[in-house]
Amino acid sequence: MGLTLVRNADCLVTMDDARSEIAGAAIAFRDGVIAAVGMDAELAHFADEADDVIDARGCVVTPGLVNTHHHLFQTLTRALPGAINVSLFGWLQRLYPIWARYRPEDVFAATQLGLAELALSGCTMSSDHHYLFPEGVRLDDSIHAAREVGLRFHATRGSMSVGESKGGLPPDSVVEEEDAILADTIRLIDAFHDPADGAMLRVAVAPCSPFSVSTDLMRESALLARDKGVMMHTHLAEDADDVAFSLERFGCRPGQYAEDLGWTGPDVWHAHCVQLDAQEIGLFARTHTGVAHCPCSNCRLGSGIAPVRAMIDAGVPVGLGVDGSASNDSGHLLNEARQALLLQRVKLGADSFDPREALWLATRGGAEVLGRDDCGSLEKGKRADFVIWDMTDVPSTGAWDKVAGLLLSPPGGARDVFVDGRAVVRGGELATVERAQVVEAAQRSLSHLMELS
Repeated sequence: MGLTLVRNADCLVTMDDARSEIAGAAIAFRDGVIAAVGMDAELAHFADEADDVIDARGCVVTPGLVNTHHHLFQTLTRALPGAINVSLFGWLQRLYPIWARYRPEDVFAATQLGLAELALSGCTMSSDHHYLFPEGVRLDDSIHAAREVGLRFHATRGSMSVGESKGGLPPDSVVEEEDAILADTIRLIDAFHDPADGAMLRVAVAPCSPFSVSTDLMRESALLARDKGVMMHTHLAEDADDVAFSLERFGCRPGQYAEDLGWTGPDVWHAHCVQLDAQEIGLFARTHTGVAHCPCSNCRLGSGIAPVRAMIDAGVPVGLGVDGSASNDSGHLLNEARQALLLQRVKLGADSFDPREALWLATRGGAEVLGRDDCGSLEKGKRADFVIWDMTDVPSTGAWDKVAGLLLSPPGGARDVFVDGRAVVRGGELATVERAQVVEAAQRSLSHLMELS
């Protein structure tokens, strides 16, 4: 790729260690890597050699938003009757039978729909926790869908192995044999995982949750992940029922359960962690265990307000996640950052959480949780993953502090989104896939699923 220069930005938010912001800024990049960041006048000489010059007047430029927790297959089961006004366990029990009817083409369509929604909201990198595999469905279906959309993708091989007959939550029809789970996980890592800087695709090991897999599978999964040098992900302490299950089934709180089975460390990130107590927060801080905070989903399911302020202050790595689109029921990552800000203020007061801190969680924080020191900030040598936000349209006009305005008076979506220097969104429209085709494929799959219900 040739040289591209973005210039005339009202403000560029670097998210470097000093959290620098540059007024009247520009950014130049080539071959997917940032070549320079600075004031527009300092980078003016790049205009003579640039193949493309993009005007960002009236805009704020930020690093790409990072989604640390999602279940993209769930995008086709939003606002489902019978699952709207129930908490986590009841919600899952309503949805398991529908998810069990998915075909490979349904997973592909749902993944593209969810990633398109994320891209339009400014996301450049997303993880995906896929843990349900009806006959014929493989994680490969999600991976192929992600390649077409063009977001940086962390695919996790999830699993469920303990069904209702063995005291688990999911029906027996949707669980797998543990030997088969581990074998397929090895296949996927060997086939797809890229450990290099700038990787567009990585694979992680991700048993679904303490109430759907055995302790043996948790332990074996940790051993496998560390042998292969990949990260580990699961749900933990999502709500009061989750904690009660852990106490009754394992005789300990979720944090102790995770530690006993090898599920703490900088190569681990847990989703939700709404119900962590002070001791567990201290454990995660000491071990640098990451947390994917999913505020909208936690509100939607009545799970509670996660102790994010306490986690950050203790030194726990925290990023944001939209969670599955059936429990949010939206995949708008900028709104997720706004919700994170508002919830902490509701709990702790108006001065407890600043908009820039929420934006940090959505960018640099998420990249760190996913183990990506090549992304998350706009600095020379980092990957060219960034977003141009138009702050001159109706939702944002009137904001005096435009960086704070991204969270307090957010634009409806991103104007432009670049991943590894390639345009994924331009002028508010998808640049890599056709919006109409994505929606049509999703509608076909939705009709199929509704006919079977």
